[in-house]
Amino acid sequence: MVPAVPTVFANLVQLIAGRAPAPEIGRHAFIEEVRVPQAEPRDPRVLKLIAVCWALIAVKHVVVIWLVWHYHIPFHQLWINAPTWLLGVLATTVYYVRTRRA
Repeated sequence: MVPAVPTVFANLVQLIAGRAPAPEIGRHAFIEEVRVPQAEPRDPRVLKLIAVCWALIAVKHVVVIWLVWHYHIPFHQLWINAPTWLLGVLATTVYYVRTRRA
C-alpha cells in the first residue's frame, strides 16, 4: 500500500508523469484569507540593550584598531570590525523593521 502523498508532491509527480490532477485538488488550490497581525510596540529595555551593544561594538573597534597598529599585525582591522558592524546593523534593522513606534 502506498502512503498518502501531500498535495504539493502529488502535483509535482503529476507534472513529471504528465497526468491530469484529480478534481479534489482544485478545491484547495487557492488562498482564501491572509491575516497580518499588528507589529508589536518597541520595548524601551530592548532599545537600551541595543544602545549598550552599539557602545560595546564601538569600544571593540577602537581596541582592535589599537591592537593592529601597536603590534603590527599583518592584516587590516576591517577583517575583524566590518563583520561585527554589519551583523550589528542587520540585527538593529531587523528589530526596528519588525516593531512599531509606540
